[in-house]
Formats: sequence, structure tokens, C-alpha cells
Amino acid sequence: MTPFTKLTGIVAPVDRVNVDTDQIIPKQFLKAITREGFGRFLFYDWRYLDGEKPNPDFVLNQPRYHGASILLARTNFGCGSSREHAPWAVLDYGFRAIIAPSYADIFYNNCFKNGILPITLPEEQVDELFRRTRGNDGYELTVDLESQTITEATPVPDGGLKIPFKVDSFRRECLLNGWDDIGLTLRFEDQIAGFEKTHQPNATRYGSLETLSGK
Repeated sequence: MTPFTKLTGIVAPVDRVNVDTDQIIPKQFLKAITREGFGRFLFYDWRYLDGEKPNPDFVLNQPRYHGASILLARTNFGCGSSREHAPWAVLDYGFRAIIAPSYADIFYNNCFKNGILPITLPEEQVDELFRRTRGNDGYELTVDLESQTITEATPVPDGGLKIPFKVDSFRRECLLNGWDDIGLTLRFEDQIAGFEKTHQPNATRYGSLETLSGK
């Protein structure tokens, strides 16, 4: 997993509450078993008209938001089914951070496991970010996970915005180091190997896993 330390990027605003995972990645695109390629289908029903023609009214199709890497969202983002394909699509599109007042729990947890930083802020601060994003073309923020702050990277007339945020210390450490569940396990590879050697007599006494399973 790619570590997350500091990100400066364009902000794309999706101004809808209760955005569920079926809108983030519709069910017909869940057939693939790898994590790549889902970005094309992110917000599919909103991004495209018939024939997969880009919908000019949808925010991600507007030129000012092309290349955005920070997603600004509303309350209860990622609700609905627990499909992990939703953060896969968000990440594959190019978003590394999400800012919203609240998230569905499973989606929130899955973001951390896939290298996405979901930041929770009070609604009034999110409202202000929506106002600034809409009022300034190419509006950029810098998200610094080490200092846990959001600052403006785009010079604006009423600039100087600096917003602190909090992330659970364990999740923060995992993102900073790029540790997913497999990476966390591999940190203890030597201890695991030592445990297996220590318990080898039991494996001989009771039989190997292959023997016990009849293989």
C-alpha cells in the first residue's frame, strides 16, 4: 500500500448526502477480482449518459475538477452495502483523501485499509470548504497527515485557512507507513517463523495440515 504523508491536490465537491456504495460503484461492475480498473466506473450512473457519454452536468466531468485527488462530500458518505469495491473505485480514479462530516462505518474502515485518508470535520467547516471550492477554479488543499492539518494551497482573497483534524493513532501510523493488513502481518514475519519452528513437534505428533485435510 502506498504510504500517505502529505497530499496537495485539487478538490472535487460532490454535494449530495447519503451517497451509497451502489452509486459509488454500481453492482454490475463488481465482477473483477483485482483492484484495478474500477475508477472508470466511479459514480457511473451520474457521470455518464446513454452510450457512456460524459454527463456535462456532473461535477467530475467539469474541466475545473479534472485531476482532483481530494473528494469533498456530505453526511453519511459510503452508506449502503459493505462492498470494498467502493474505496477501490475512489482510489483508482485518483482520490487519496475524502473530507466529509460523517461516513458509513464499513466504508470508513475500508478506506484506511486501501490507502485512502477519510477526514471527518464539523458540517460548518465542510460548508466553508464547499463555498471556497466552488468560488475558486482549481482550488487546492494540502492535507498533512503527520501534523493532522488541512491548509489552503491556492491563494484566495480570504485565504489562510488552516483546519486541524484527528485520526486514530493506529490508523495514522498504518497510513504513514503504507501498512495494510498484509503489511502489518509481515512486520512479525520473524516471530511467526520462530513460532512455527517452536511448535514443529506438535505438527509431527498430530500430522501436518496436508495430512489432516487428506491432501
